[in-house]
Amino acid sequence: MPLVAHNDLPTFARLRQFGLEILPLDEAVHQDIRELHIGLLNMMPDAALAATEHQFINLVGNCNKIAQFYVYPFSLSALDRERDAREHIDRYYFDFRDLQAAGLDALIITGANVANPALDQEPFWAPLMEVVQWAEHHTTSILCSCLATHALLKHHHGIERQLMERKRWGVYSHRLTAPEHPLVRDINTRFDAPHSRWNTITREQFEAAGLKVLAASEEAGVHLAVSPDLFRIVYFQGHPEYDANSLLKEYKREVFRYLDGELDAPPPTPEHYFCPQATAIATEFIDRAQRTARGRDAFPEAEILPYVDNTWRDTGKAIFNNWLGLVYRLTDVDRGIPFMPGIDPQDPLGLLGRDPH
Repeated sequence: MPLVAHNDLPTFARLRQFGLEILPLDEAVHQDIRELHIGLLNMMPDAALAATEHQFINLVGNCNKIAQFYVYPFSLSALDRERDAREHIDRYYFDFRDLQAAGLDALIITGANVANPALDQEPFWAPLMEVVQWAEHHTTSILCSCLATHALLKHHHGIERQLMERKRWGVYSHRLTAPEHPLVRDINTRFDAPHSRWNTITREQFEAAGLKVLAASEEAGVHLAVSPDLFRIVYFQGHPEYDANSLLKEYKREVFRYLDGELDAPPPTPEHYFCPQATAIATEFIDRAQRTARGRDAFPEAEILPYVDNTWRDTGKAIFNNWLGLVYRLTDVDRGIPFMPGIDPQDPLGLLGRDPH
């Protein structure tokens, strides 16, 4: 069954316009069909708040119609917000206390911007850990994106992320490193995925902590890994949720930072993302803007967009589909607890100790 529009969140209307099947709440409640309730802790800054919400809900909505999917976005009050973002959250987002009382089957945690050298110095650290600790005992699986991955690895394993000499920014080729794992079933052994970050956790750090790496890139490092039990926590360093234009919009922001004097040099284009035509259009704009002092409205985003491709969407959808399929299979909805009777929480997939071949 499809995604359920259970409140007036504008994302539901937008996704319906793009052709995604969205079921109104009044129709959903009259159908005797199993439900999956997914929390979405959106910690992204104001400029990316709605886009990130749209991207993750779209991934859930594009999964196989095994259930009625209810997605509950919420945020943390410790995150600094401008008025428009606060109003959006107040009007459309849910309160974590209410979600605790009602229960969730799984949880997605987005990335966030940081201002301190250590993650545990961030104002959101304590409330984030409160959410995580609750979810570990009351949901079947937690899926983390980017900064959330770094935060949970620090919390659980004491792993410190490493600042890189330059931003890892672009679309990179990856290979499956554990093709036998159900999360990557029916996925190409080589695929693309975007990354956008200044810090990294290396494959050696993942594996030294007993984590299972499922996909990695020679250039970009680990993309996908799981906790030692192989499912309870899913870690992404990359961004399977990104739209085709997400890196383009990030590049646009960096260009204006340069034109406003915040950067000493024009930003490099995201790696393996711009073709020569897109690079030429961007370079011409920067040169012209420097000569004529033209404003922000002149950036040729619409001209560049036809030259960028989304080469990661199908893989991202497949991984999310596999993840939610496993949540569906493992969750005991009748008893109101994360796992069906007989499932070992320390080995929910029954894979530990098996020969993968």
